[in-house]
Amino acid sequence: MGRIAGVTAAETRERLLRAAAEVFAERGYDGTRVADIAAAAGVSNGALYAHFGSKADLIVAALRAHGPRLLADLFAADPDRPITDLLLVVGRWLPRRREACGYLIVEALVAARRDEDVARPMRDYMGERADWLSGLMRVAQNDGELDPSLSADALVHFCLLLAMGSALVTPDLHAVDDREWSALLTRVVRAFAPAGTSAQRGASQ
Repeated sequence: MGRIAGVTAAETRERLLRAAAEVFAERGYDGTRVADIAAAAGVSNGALYAHFGSKADLIVAALRAHGPRLLADLFAADPDRPITDLLLVVGRWLPRRREACGYLIVEALVAARRDEDVARPMRDYMGERADWLSGLMRVAQNDGELDPSLSADALVHFCLLLAMGSALVTPDLHAVDDREWSALLTRVVRAFAPAGTSAQRGASQ
């Protein structure tokens, strides 16, 4: 299996990224060989290495291409919607079962703890996500949605911990009622509102 006739280099790269996301999510980083991904994509090992230098590069590239990005999609679709509303929408989805690619972040984070070759690009990836989220938090603070005295970085860290934890505590391990979860999230987000605002007073009622 070499380069597929009639398929461009960009299309081959996308096939590899999709195959990598699916195989890593199914078998885990340690349980996946480069040959497994090449076979799933229908190309040779050589064709894979023409696009990616290592398995570590491939898992982070697959995460960038096919990892979770619901908040970014929601924001792009409606940039004028309050940031706190967008956070609540994403938060309500956290306890639900995901597609296989939705668990790719777990495999990448676990691999990063064991393999410095994965850890280096993962630090860049997580840093980029955190910087983008921090920007949204500061917009929400400037708009009076979130308390400006709170650290935007701390808020982002809290959100990342919730998101990463939700990928580990799956519904088959521990389920939660959707309405109860939504009520809790609403209370938490209201607690982050500036002191004395109607949003914060509503949380105490």
